[in-house]
Amino acid sequence: MALSPLFSLLSLLLLFQSSVADPRKLSLVQQQPLVLQYHNGPLLNGNLTVHVLWYGRFSATQRSIIADFVRSLSPSSASSPPPPSAASWWLTTARYRGAAASVSLGLQLLDEKYSLGKTLTSADLATLAARAGPHRGAVTAVLTSSDVAVDGFCMSRCGTHGSAPAGRLGRARFPYLWVGDSTVQCPGQCAWPFHQPIYGPQTPPLVAPNGDVGMDGMVINLATLLAGTVTNPYGNGYYQGPATAPLEAVTACTGEFGSGAYAGYPGKTLLDPTTGASYNARGLAGRKYMLPAMWDPKTSQCATLV
Repeated sequence: MALSPLFSLLSLLLLFQSSVADPRKLSLVQQQPLVLQYHNGPLLNGNLTVHVLWYGRFSATQRSIIADFVRSLSPSSASSPPPPSAASWWLTTARYRGAAASVSLGLQLLDEKYSLGKTLTSADLATLAARAGPHRGAVTAVLTSSDVAVDGFCMSRCGTHGSAPAGRLGRARFPYLWVGDSTVQCPGQCAWPFHQPIYGPQTPPLVAPNGDVGMDGMVINLATLLAGTVTNPYGNGYYQGPATAPLEAVTACTGEFGSGAYAGYPGKTLLDPTTGASYNARGLAGRKYMLPAMWDPKTSQCATLV
């Protein structure tokens, strides 16, 4: 399942513009409740391990931003109360018929020599994901550096998740996801709201909470895809719309980070008085993150942290 927030955002902008152009249409359109249907397939439940394969060159600081984010998703990771608010965000997934209740960081593998080159296909992503293991009770996240081109990256997606055959016979499948650093190739598409968008309202971008537009953008996309992987790992879990282009736990709430969000405006967020950075979640080690809204099956609403 591809993550393409830009195109979802453009659709919202077109709808917004058409309503403004003809106010009479507002009385004719009723907001339908958002419902992600359950398609009777297995979800990822229990304790989930996230393995990370770093493809390309990332600094130690960049790797720590992502690693600390993954660790922040489990309340048990906190050394003292209260738990990081990022963990509260993640607990929404447990409302999807008992999806993953906790997350832990597993293996971190480095491929700084670009073993498959700097231009990757979807099949290459599955090959890379297979290198991390064991796969039982785990998800492998393949993260590509800013100088790596991936099929469809920036054109139709900022990341994706799927599954690939496991074992010699290939009867079982393991879930994996991929997210790319968009800093060089398309920050206006895949690192919004920390970079000015290519289309739509040209409001000033927000300051990234960890001072790295690429990594803070990757956190948003990684969070989106982790939630989608847990609640729809094999294409028959929770989603709305066609299976080939589903709206999942977070992509159903594209562009929402705080209350009052609308097309081109991320919503109310918190502000760091020292750095001027915007954020809506706290993590471990003093980290701050911007996490997207997630659909809550109990309320049938897109829930935000602020």
